[in-house]
Amino acid sequence: MKQNLLLTLLLIFTINTYSQDSKFSIEANYPITIDNNFLQDAYGIVDIGLKYRFVELNPIKIGVSLNGGVLIDNSNQNNSPQDFLVTTYIIQPKVFGELNLESIEKLHPFLGLGYTFMNYQLSGSNNGIDVSGISENLSGFGLNLGVAYDISNKIFVQVQYDFTKLNIKDGPNEKFNTNVNLLKIGIGLKI
Repeated sequence: MKQNLLLTLLLIFTINTYSQDSKFSIEANYPITIDNNFLQDAYGIVDIGLKYRFVELNPIKIGVSLNGGVLIDNSNQNNSPQDFLVTTYIIQPKVFGELNLESIEKLHPFLGLGYTFMNYQLSGSNNGIDVSGISENLSGFGLNLGVAYDISNKIFVQVQYDFTKLNIKDGPNEKFNTNVNLLKIGIGLKI
């Protein structure tokens, strides 16, 4: 099993060393909630992404991306009688444009538009009532902007900001701020 995994990784890196321009990239980010928003007490676990650049309109590359993330909110676990954990799963498909200028060839600003799907799940108890298994799906349009910096031909670091306006019209959540503001700091690999 280890030999197959090693051989697969070796093949991927060997093929990519001969390619001039990578169309795919994978990334791992650490999401941080910022500002007063819907997820203000949550902290990020991980955000994983995949990007594919399919059109080059010099100096702009246009592509699609898909990110998935997990955030945890355990701020109520220390407040008796509320002892529950909120886990939020986020999926973000986007269309993006990436600027590639010869004068700043290692720096790549990008802007994306997309949609965010969120599912949050409760586990634990609230005032002695078991709330485990309660979940809700939310969604909304999002804007993404950021900048990537190439460390090498294959490895880059990035900082990005995601803003989502959730579509909440009825129910208990309409009283809360429906904005989601995330700052993501991460590293990526062009494949």
